[in-house]
Amino acid sequence: MKEFDEFVSIMKRLRKECPWDKEQTHESLKKHFIEEAYEALDAIDRKNFDDLRGELGDVALQVVFHSIIAEEEQRFTLNDVFAEINKKLIRRHPHVFGTTVVNSSHEQSALWDSIKLQEGRNSVLDGIPQSLPALMKAEKVQHKASKVGFDWQNKDEVWKKVEEEINELHAAVASNNHDEVNKEFGDLLFSLVNYARFINVHPEEALQATVKTFTARFQYIEARLQEQGKDIHQSSLKEMDELWEEAKRKM
Repeated sequence: MKEFDEFVSIMKRLRKECPWDKEQTHESLKKHFIEEAYEALDAIDRKNFDDLRGELGDVALQVVFHSIIAEEEQRFTLNDVFAEINKKLIRRHPHVFGTTVVNSSHEQSALWDSIKLQEGRNSVLDGIPQSLPALMKAEKVQHKASKVGFDWQNKDEVWKKVEEEINELHAAVASNNHDEVNKEFGDLLFSLVNYARFINVHPEEALQATVKTFTARFQYIEARLQEQGKDIHQSSLKEMDELWEEAKRKM
């Protein structure tokens, strides 16, 4: 593809001639990779496909950048990257590229996990990135464990566990033992993620939506106070609470 070849040529030239690009390493680019992925997700959430087109280009830039660095270090090339993913896709889809029969997405998911274990993984939990946000990681761990039958029977059992963890957190707080509080708080979050899974809620997306709503309402408070000629730092909690309720009625 002409545009892709031109893109790779531009990146290789930047790597040689741009001072910033020349200094970058796999480690220094890590944060940019994550940021670009989240910006693409944000464009999807906003259903802004013009922005998505650009953000996907930024994600592709990161893939090519890392591949160029690896090629310089004689570790692998960009062609190796695509050759590897081509082989993986064919290997993990024997129902498409072979004779295996799959009748549902559930069967396909089970087959996928079985193939990954055959590829050398020792645990059904292997392959979960350690750098994932904790809510997403918890959900993935629970989902993978549930596939082999290690799971609660119903949401009521899970909610009882949530209540149990709330009580244990209260006890830990009362004991004034910070390490125990930290542990019990983590246990509570983990059990809430489990409950979210049983009621078909994506915890990361749910929390992101709540943060977005809180941000919009808080910024409404700031704007209204500014209209009134007031400094938010000098405003009372009562004033802010009244404006918060006003914001809730409007959004």
